[in-house]
Amino acid sequence: YVPNRYTEGYGISFKGVDFAAENGFSLIIALDCGIKEAVKVEYAREKGIDFIICDHHLPGPEIPAAVAVLDPKQSDCNYPYKELSGCGVGFKLMQALGMVMERNPQDLYRLMDLLVVSIASDIVPITGENRVLAWFGLQQLNESPCGGLRELIQLSGIKRKLGISEVVFSLGPRINAAGRMEDARFAVKLLLGEAHAEETKEHADKLQEMNKNRQTLDRDITAEALGKIEADPELRERFTTVLCDPGWHKGVIGIVASRLIETYYRPTIILTESEGKLAGSARSIRGFDLYEAIYECREHLLQFGGHTFAAGLSMKPEQLPAFAEKFESIARQRLKPEDMVPEIEIEGEVQLGELTDKFYRLIQRFAPFGPGNMRPLLLSRGVRDTGFARLLKDEHLKLNLQQQINGVRFNAIGFGMARHLDLVRKGPVDIVYTLEENEWNGQISLQLQLKDIRASEQ
Repeated sequence: YVPNRYTEGYGISFKGVDFAAENGFSLIIALDCGIKEAVKVEYAREKGIDFIICDHHLPGPEIPAAVAVLDPKQSDCNYPYKELSGCGVGFKLMQALGMVMERNPQDLYRLMDLLVVSIASDIVPITGENRVLAWFGLQQLNESPCGGLRELIQLSGIKRKLGISEVVFSLGPRINAAGRMEDARFAVKLLLGEAHAEETKEHADKLQEMNKNRQTLDRDITAEALGKIEADPELRERFTTVLCDPGWHKGVIGIVASRLIETYYRPTIILTESEGKLAGSARSIRGFDLYEAIYECREHLLQFGGHTFAAGLSMKPEQLPAFAEKFESIARQRLKPEDMVPEIEIEGEVQLGELTDKFYRLIQRFAPFGPGNMRPLLLSRGVRDTGFARLLKDEHLKLNLQQQINGVRFNAIGFGMARHLDLVRKGPVDIVYTLEENEWNGQISLQLQLKDIRASEQ
């Protein structure tokens, strides 16, 4: 059963419980939701339906009276790793069930490609058990993905080996587009492989189309939201962004919140109207616990839930001004102006001549990379473009760089960094980047993926 996010919300719903009762089901397993749904679990119990909850969100003061609650973030849970994805908790249930039923573990391990898509897309730390599961999942995703994922990989146009970032930016958005734009069941059918090969391709094409529509909405609403801030001096000076427009599409407001942080680096909440209530998605910055701040504003809310860096919430429209002011007040107590300047943590300074294939292979031993285990950021000073600087699609920077005359040269790409073109052409620059492999016409070479550029003092 897949709830419709527009008519039921994201998790357990009364409608879902009623569906189970009407169709004779006696057990509901909730995945990635349910830890704060004591009322709905009790509603199910009254109808003779048991619940097993698999969740990874922070619990509220009351734990639902389910027959089993699997959530490593419960205060009394002694499970040693606390950062499993929602799907990861479900995976642990399946592991235990397989042991009790004496099933071949390979029956479960063949689903590791789906598991790594969850781990990557849920933006959980790629540390500990997550890193182990992700490593094996990426192996399967690259070697023998299920039919639905294989179609999405082809549609995404990715030719290189998939890592966490490729899943986050290419596969995840296409899968999520179904629930954001229409009905998440399109994605479920694709991933379960319930269709024949021809139907699988049709489902994948449908997700591709939905994702393109989502991208258009995302760009348009982001532009509108930025326009609201730029037109209001008071909004520009705040420590938080809280914006609402009843016409904004509920499916993309979380993405818009993340986009706004790229311009205004501060805690951000974007809301729209849904069924007479305001529904919002929140995103945070380093050093500000979003869930804790929203919890302190709970008297103005109908519902809320989430993590340190991302959350969802709903409220009555008349509560918005009071909520926004309290949220702003909390941010001003806990943040200083310098906290709202994004920082880049550099792993080390290197000379371009040190960037060898062996050096790259050593870095790759720390893979898979992701939150909590990011690919190392390197600094090189006094670098010059060799005269090939140009723009791609008017927004991306393409360079060929060297540090010393007649020194080794590297191609470099800076996504969304077109504004730095004149700076690079003027003279030496310092660059911060990650070292990547690039494949072009069957040839593999090292490439610098730029993260920041500044004028060099050298």
